[in-house]
Amino acid sequence: MSKLIIEPSPHIKSGVTTQKIMLSVIIALLPALFASVWIFGLRALIMTVICCTSCVIFEWACRKIMKRNNTISDLSAVVTGMLLAFNLPVTLPFYMAIIGCFVAIVIVKQFFGGIGQNFANPAITGRIVLMLSFTSYMTTWAEPFYYRNAGEIVTTSTPLVSETPASLADLFFGTTGGCIGETCALALLIGGIFLVAVRVISPVTPLCFIGTVFVLSIFSTGSLEGALASVLSGGLLLGAIFMATDYATTPITTKGRIIFGIGCGLVTMLIRCFGSMPEGVSYSILLMNILSPLIDRFTVPKAFGAASEQKGGKK
Repeated sequence: MSKLIIEPSPHIKSGVTTQKIMLSVIIALLPALFASVWIFGLRALIMTVICCTSCVIFEWACRKIMKRNNTISDLSAVVTGMLLAFNLPVTLPFYMAIIGCFVAIVIVKQFFGGIGQNFANPAITGRIVLMLSFTSYMTTWAEPFYYRNAGEIVTTSTPLVSETPASLADLFFGTTGGCIGETCALALLIGGIFLVAVRVISPVTPLCFIGTVFVLSIFSTGSLEGALASVLSGGLLLGAIFMATDYATTPITTKGRIIFGIGCGLVTMLIRCFGSMPEGVSYSILLMNILSPLIDRFTVPKAFGAASEQKGGKK
């Protein structure tokens, strides 16, 4: 006679694990990594390796000190390292990148309990801390293919602040100044399509985020070409596809994701049009990360049969 096993839900379990999800994200980021090495040279690869290695070491050491089960095998630290590296200029000193990794893993992620417990995206927060601490270094971008000229780094401006607008072709293929992994729109779109195809992310948030920026850019620039350039410039595609879709820091319902994406787009355009800084993607995602619990509160449907409390304490 077989035994009846009673256990808490969920009773139907999926074979999808955190490690498999993170591996899919790493695969999706590879086209952008290859493009960054082609555009910015071997230093882009070295920066990415240093960030990934630092994040893994910090997570291992932190879990060890806190006497918790180690979680480096789930590959989430590697993803954080790649995303942080993609948000950094290739000219940034390596020790500054390591500081960003410490902030992302130890302070933002592990101090709040580890993966799934962090209130904000670790890579974005690490980038913002570096931006506020080392502004001049974080706003110095290398000219594409500088390594072909005897390896000397020639700095340039990003399309968002350049007096000479970049062509749509340059923006699409990434031959412009910018952070390591944000310039090549083609590579980022390939990665995004892959993640949607394997159902790792929902396209709702990226489409609402990008769509909001596109519509508002039509009014701010006065042309469709200007709106397309606004979408392809800066870190919009990187942020919308890979960071605004983080499971732990974004709403869980479709309605909530729509609100989240539109909110990110609105804040991004407000900063781009009226702020003192050219780019607002990171700040918009961080702000909406903080508002995610509130968005969930008003968009998660009530359980069937739940009683609502009325005036006087009666139900």
